[in-house]
Amino acid sequence: MQNWHFTRILPILATVWLLAACAEGPIARPDASARKWVGPLVNVPGGGQFRAVMYFGPWQCSAQLMNYCRDKCAGSGHALQGCMWLADLKMDFAGTVLRAGSRFGMTHCCCNYATLTKGQNDVARSQWKNFRDEFRARWGERFGQWPTDAKGENFPGHHIRDLHHGGNPIDWDNIIPFPKDLHETLLGLYNQCYANNPPWTTAGVDYPYGE
Repeated sequence: MQNWHFTRILPILATVWLLAACAEGPIARPDASARKWVGPLVNVPGGGQFRAVMYFGPWQCSAQLMNYCRDKCAGSGHALQGCMWLADLKMDFAGTVLRAGSRFGMTHCCCNYATLTKGQNDVARSQWKNFRDEFRARWGERFGQWPTDAKGENFPGHHIRDLHHGGNPIDWDNIIPFPKDLHETLLGLYNQCYANNPPWTTAGVDYPYGE
């Protein structure tokens, strides 16, 4: 399982052997009710196609992701207060001689970051609003379309490291689409995570959903 890095995904989409090297087999878990979005088929330069599928949590972090967050916080001089596995991006590639897939775990590390003032937070949100349409369009160019709900409304863009705790409002690696109803629950869950409250303080299973 790898953590989300948007710009690092792009070479993988065009390189078959990288997809094969990252292939992982899913392990079904009791929770098979994870929300998912299935993207359209996208042509890959050089031949073949891929389809992006996103599964939405949040779930408790696996032990591997918990360790990743602990190291990430420590690397910037912070302490880990909790870990949230927000979603999975799964890409299935089909070429002329090969089928493969790759998963990318999108994880929020609740380090003891300082918080922004109201004025600073307003500036960050304004930057995001000015960038939002461009981000959705460019995301769609890479993955076929920006996710929409049953009514055709765009998913909100979610900042993995939230703006209140210093998240970059226009960093590609810090923004993912998230279903509106689930997105509205994340503020309260983030507050739990930053407060060092369970279940975000303990590791969960390696694969929290079935397919």
